Amino acid sequence: MKPTKIRNRQLYFAPTHTISKRLRSHISKNLHEKYGLRNVRVKEGDTVRILRGEYKGIDGKVTKVSSEKSSVAIEGVKKEKLKGEKFDVYIHTSNVIIIDLNTDDRWRKKILGKKSKFASKDESPKDKHEKLEPKAEKTDEKVQKKKEKKQLSTKKKTEENITKESKSRRKPQKTKSEQQKVKKLKKTETANG
Repeated sequence: MKPTKIRNRQLYFAPTHTISKRLRSHISKNLHEKYGLRNVRVKEGDTVRILRGEYKGIDGKVTKVSSEKSSVAIEGVKKEKLKGEKFDVYIHTSNVIIIDLNTDDRWRKKILGKKSKFASKDESPKDKHEKLEPKAEKTDEKVQKKKEKKQLSTKKKTEENITKESKSRRKPQKTKSEQQKVKKLKKTETANG
């Protein structure tokens, strides 16, 4: 099978939690600062802005969420058939940015509260990054200490090897032919002696 067919099959037969992850969309800068999240699952009632395609720049509330298409139907975004009927146009969640969240659901509020990194603390993401810089210096010092320890340990090992070699100076080993000659000599000496 071609890789695209395999990928499409995997998406079609995917478990619901992975499909739910595919329904996520980026959030606006204001919401990012408020909740400390980069993206959130799109739900009905969220206000979104379309970023790509024919309807670019239109804001509206989400009326339907299609997990099969991993796309969203938005209020005011409709097409007309030849007979005059109007139908919803589904827009992929990657082409949409969330402007305002629907917080009617208490479970969603709870999840947003848990995941928000800066909501409980009065810090912005920039402050958090500034605080991380001293830690980076500490890690550099730690890395240097580790390197020094490794260098010392390798020096010690080489010194130990040198002392071992000097203590146990063995006679050079003889080849097999030399060993056989020595055996023959010993046998003749024991036979003669």
